[in-house]
Amino acid sequence: MTQTKERQDAPEVITFGCRLNAYESEVIRRAASASGLTNAIVVNTCAVTNEAVRQARQTIRKARREHPDAKIIVTGCAAQIEPETFAAMAEVDAVVGNQEKLEAGTYQALPFGLADEEKVQVSNIMDVRETASHMVDAFTGRERAFVQVQNGCDHRCTFCIIPYGRGNSRSVPMGAVVDEVRALVENGTSEVVLTGVDITSYGSDLPGTPRLGSLVQAILRHVPELPRLRLSSIDSIEADADLMAAFAEEERLMPHIHLSLQSGDDMILKRMKRRHLRADTIRFCEEVRQARPDVVFGADIIAGFPTETEAMFENSLRIVDECGLTLLHVFPFSPRRGTPAARMPQLERPVIKERAARLRRKGEAALVHYFDRQIGTTHRVLGEKPGLGRAEGFTLVHADGLVPGVINDIAVTGHNGTALSGVMARSAAA
Repeated sequence: MTQTKERQDAPEVITFGCRLNAYESEVIRRAASASGLTNAIVVNTCAVTNEAVRQARQTIRKARREHPDAKIIVTGCAAQIEPETFAAMAEVDAVVGNQEKLEAGTYQALPFGLADEEKVQVSNIMDVRETASHMVDAFTGRERAFVQVQNGCDHRCTFCIIPYGRGNSRSVPMGAVVDEVRALVENGTSEVVLTGVDITSYGSDLPGTPRLGSLVQAILRHVPELPRLRLSSIDSIEADADLMAAFAEEERLMPHIHLSLQSGDDMILKRMKRRHLRADTIRFCEEVRQARPDVVFGADIIAGFPTETEAMFENSLRIVDECGLTLLHVFPFSPRRGTPAARMPQLERPVIKERAARLRRKGEAALVHYFDRQIGTTHRVLGEKPGLGRAEGFTLVHADGLVPGVINDIAVTGHNGTALSGVMARSAAA
């Protein structure tokens, strides 16, 4: 589970989870600072797994030990879904919902020192119908910036609790997205990542129902000085014709696609209430690879979903090769209270862990195979830290001379199994 921590004079924001949370933490930091809130820690939680909630609670306790006088405010998806859990913690001073966390007025009005039930300021997220643009023109300490284009989800996968933390799908108007990307680029950002809960559902609630592909093309057309545009996780079954054309024609759209795959078995996909079958994913990968041969695919896969047999799991192992997946995010199934999957016949934990370990080994082997084939090639790499950057396909690259914010051509000479290594070929304008 991703956890990032940004130390500012006031307040401190600790972030768990997805890229959307990382974006919103930047909004939180600015909103809370604008409100005049001081000596405070805001914990922006994730609810995707039970482990994510456990880590958040552990972090809250640690924060109280290390900062006994600070005000601790808990927000994010876990706080939205189970506010009473965090309100009951003695370490917590206030619990704020996913909608409320983005507004300076929330932090101005927070009353502290109240009883558990009075700590909670969480509205019904299902009542939210619009997603406003929160202009973020720079990201602290990052060469890549996230831009929220969408929030919420209209689908109800049987394993997923996130719609109850995020609400239904709603999109940021296209003009507001373009304006934010332009502002980020003007302030030195070299790469923008479009993020949301279900970004391929973008536009269904907007006038004219534009699709994600139209948004991508508009950004690249109206912000020609943007060096690199990247997508976060997508649902391949919703990829539209303009998006496919953008991958084929736009070099500034990075050749990296992270798939919300979840399983390689058709029966498990149906029990998950996913909208694709394994053949759909394989066909999608083949079509993109024909249009963009340098594409690198990643995927989320759940190991040990309820009722999964060994044969079903083998289908998930096989789809790694059939789709040419390189960057796997493996999740051992963890039942979330309130989801249909939690009521299904569960596998034994040792079986789930063993399958997750096998799937991770499969992913590690696929990554090494990809790295082996890159030796002798040249990649354009955006420096993120001195000597460390990201290739267009999202793989890490070590090379002396890489500078944060600058794109360089790197000749690949080797790898260590987790990152490529190389030498500077020539400098390129960022």
